[in-house]
Amino acid sequence: MNGSILTSDLTPPRSEGELVRRASTILAGLLPKGWTMRPEASSGSQADALCVVTAPDGRSVTLVIEAKRAVEGRDVESVARQISTYLASVSNGRGLLVARYLSPQVRTRLVEAGLSFIDATGNVHIEVSSPGLYIADRGADGDPWRGPGRPRGTLKGAPAARVVRAVSDFSGDWSIRELLRVAQVSTGAGYRVVDFLENEGFAERADRGPIKIPRWDKLLRRWSEDYGFVRDGRVTRWIAPRGLAGLLARAPKTDPSAYAVTGTIAAAEWSSYAPARSAMIYTRDAEKTAAEWDLRPADAGANVMLAEPDIDVPFIRSLTNAAGVQIAAPTQVVVDLMTGPGRSPQEAEELLEWMMANEQSWRSRR
Repeated sequence: MNGSILTSDLTPPRSEGELVRRASTILAGLLPKGWTMRPEASSGSQADALCVVTAPDGRSVTLVIEAKRAVEGRDVESVARQISTYLASVSNGRGLLVARYLSPQVRTRLVEAGLSFIDATGNVHIEVSSPGLYIADRGADGDPWRGPGRPRGTLKGAPAARVVRAVSDFSGDWSIRELLRVAQVSTGAGYRVVDFLENEGFAERADRGPIKIPRWDKLLRRWSEDYGFVRDGRVTRWIAPRGLAGLLARAPKTDPSAYAVTGTIAAAEWSSYAPARSAMIYTRDAEKTAAEWDLRPADAGANVMLAEPDIDVPFIRSLTNAAGVQIAAPTQVVVDLMTGPGRSPQEAEELLEWMMANEQSWRSRR
């Protein structure tokens, strides 16, 4: 079933009952040949609906359906607990969340929590072990019924980047005033970012109390979906005729505020890798830096990428290594590797593993 066609022909579901009916129609159209489904009376169960799905060999599973018009990332844990209580009274039951729209981030969290789901745009993920059933389909990646004036679900832009870097670089809880000061963002922008982090489950805050970041690693992964070394700036490619060793020998003679090395070379400061074959470097002026380092323009065979970022966040809290080379902060480096070329994503996982095991050696208290 094509989710984009589905959404163009439908008005938004206006009730939980309509959500259940919409989801049932979608599921019926996706069941393999020979499979059947029928509603089951939900007396004795607090679930919104029950549906029995039967395989061609006669084995069946009862889908225990929880309908919610809106689900944010922070809601996934409570939804999982709620469905778990319903399953306790159902033999061979499987939880199924149905919603009007589920964002890509929420869908990922639901899968991680072991929950099946259907949204009204056609996003479907159903996994049942007995009888064996797996269904996945793609609907909309944006809410087609979003009202005017609602904030977009994104971490794009300088304010979001500054907040993400601040809460990842430093440990401990935050007051909103302190976060605004450290991240150097306006009050309005800071509150919008914090609201987004709360809605997506990356931040916790009760009754205007301190802001807690339970998993900085997951927040960095989420930021990498909206930010990238190549995506967010002007990137030029060069050849270092004397190799990367020669380039790194020249770097300490450059104004340290003018550049920051990232990628594999920077990651080696914390976790060892195979020798780098190319360099990823932030600079405020690529042509000036290239001239100082004797780099040659390259259409092919480049071993240096110079990025002039759209925002100045990559230079924030950079450090100077023992050789005098300016290195981006580890939180910046790991996200750049997540979105980098070649083996960069694998190296990002190795660096992230080191960061999680050695948090006290790189993460500061304010």
